[in-house]
Amino acid sequence: MNIRLDLQYDGTNYHGWQIQPRDITVQSVLMRAVAEVTSRRANIIGCGRTDAKVHALHYVCNFDIDTTVPIERMPHALNAHLPDDIVIRSASIVPDDFRANQSAVKKTYLYRILNTEMPDAFLRNYAWHFKYPLDFEKMRAGAKAFLGEHDFIGFAAAGFTVKTTVRTIYSLDLRKNGNMIEMEICGNGFLYNMVRIIAGTLAYMGNGRIDYRDADAVVASRDRNRAGITAPPQGLFLKEVFY
Repeated sequence: MNIRLDLQYDGTNYHGWQIQPRDITVQSVLMRAVAEVTSRRANIIGCGRTDAKVHALHYVCNFDIDTTVPIERMPHALNAHLPDDIVIRSASIVPDDFRANQSAVKKTYLYRILNTEMPDAFLRNYAWHFKYPLDFEKMRAGAKAFLGEHDFIGFAAAGFTVKTTVRTIYSLDLRKNGNMIEMEICGNGFLYNMVRIIAGTLAYMGNGRIDYRDADAVVASRDRNRAGITAPPQGLFLKEVFY
């Protein structure tokens, strides 16, 4: 049967989702838990890769397996074999052609920026501490340039392997709560480090290092050198995956 798992994880202690030869990853830990519960090894397909220290409020994976464990008991059984920073929220049987990566139609990411002079010891793993002043309204104005379909090659880190760098951004919302700025972005797909580079670019616009009035030109340029820095991973959360 083809089983879908909906889970969440704190990525602080992991070298991302994707299994690595010598590093602990979410996928490798989950594969061990599935083997312990079902007595079978499964090839777990994730909805996408997340980098080291990146978090997931909602992550989806699937695997084909022959097991007698009732599907309604699967989350409890797996959670008993998982560390506290990985939690299975639900399990379901899905059609044989469902693939967590290929079947997804859009994703939403959340990025958090703590804009204070001094860092916060309790937020160090869950937000980017940006100590320089940020003009929130300039960031909001610059964010409009990312909406719609664009070639985002200028917002991708080196090393990606995709057929096309064209992506569609359906929404990009910024909100401010005290000293915390949150960027929520939804699109049909994202290039390697694309969300973090957009966050870094908006921070540079808010700080004046990039003129927010040039936002359209920066996006259209397809030039990585015109964008901002790659924001650090701990501020990034995969929020939702849509099928």
